[in-house]
Amino acid sequence: MKKAKLFSLGAATLALGLGLTACGGNNDKTADSGAATGGDVDKAHTVAMVTDIGGVDDRSFNQSAWEGLQAWGKEHGAEKGVNGFDYIQSNDGSEYTTNIDSAVAQGFKTVFGIGYLLQPGIEAAAAQNPDTQFGIIDSVIEGFDNVVSATFKDNEAAYLAGIAAAYTTKTDKVGFIGGEEGVVIDRFEAGFEKGVEDGAAALGKKIEVTAKYAASFGDPAKGKALAADMYKNGADIIYHASGGTGAGLFQEAAALNKDRSSDDKVWVIGVDSDQQAEGVYKNKDGEEDNFTLTSTLKGVGAAVQDISTRALNDEFPGGESLVYGLKDGGVDLTDGFLSDEAKAAVKEAKQNVIDGKVEVPETPAK
Repeated sequence: MKKAKLFSLGAATLALGLGLTACGGNNDKTADSGAATGGDVDKAHTVAMVTDIGGVDDRSFNQSAWEGLQAWGKEHGAEKGVNGFDYIQSNDGSEYTTNIDSAVAQGFKTVFGIGYLLQPGIEAAAAQNPDTQFGIIDSVIEGFDNVVSATFKDNEAAYLAGIAAAYTTKTDKVGFIGGEEGVVIDRFEAGFEKGVEDGAAALGKKIEVTAKYAASFGDPAKGKALAADMYKNGADIIYHASGGTGAGLFQEAAALNKDRSSDDKVWVIGVDSDQQAEGVYKNKDGEEDNFTLTSTLKGVGAAVQDISTRALNDEFPGGESLVYGLKDGGVDLTDGFLSDEAKAAVKEAKQNVIDGKVEVPETPAK
């Protein structure tokens, strides 16, 4: 595989899932995301994405990718369907390969696997269909000129979430809920724990982090149960990297907070996209409030849109590994409802990571 490259997303494009600006190595084929308009659909380039479990409306990873693909379709005059762009939803892990094969059979020219769990299916399909272009999100596939890999430095955004949690917790107990264990979610846990550790050190106190896994990205009931246990044991902030499972975390926080005052609420930190809307609730005084403290952002949709545009312009970056990080705007953290003190700490921490003064681990300390 060609050397990994770092690509830049502006703050607005990260939040909205719009175009990317390349700032990588000497061999980059940088497509102007605004260069092809109007008559692009005449090129008859079609794109499909196969979701991970949790649904295309998971308010997280899948949804971000789909919003990016829809933005691509709107930009280039393509319509939803086999003659433009579409998604195929995976309701179970056993459907990944079948859905990828279905996308190829329907004639889509570029097919994305949304999530590292789809890597085996994408790799097999790429070997069998050399004339189809494939993209794998959150994993790396080597040795195929018809596959582009896109990964993110999730640990860096999670580090900022940990700083935010440290500067917000009142109980000095916070939690992390992961979907399935593996190298990708390891980055989220590791970054969050390091951020909490560094934040606690700056504040001169100790903060306990409890990490639990649901063994699924599509089990809200398990997410709710894990959250209930953490909140019961004193955690007042929980960060999740669990896809659709995270819906259960939000449900539990809402159930607890409706009987509490605003000053006594428990918090949730969202993931992959701004999940502030998921935190709206009414407290015990009947006042509308919000318990989404902040959210880590991940430019999944922007990456899908950018790669699709490159493919449309006959500049598909096959064989390349594209890396999106904090320095390049590929990941970030929302201001949410952070205090001024927490915002200042996050800003300083972000700059320290960008300047190389802080190295954020990719694997949790065991």
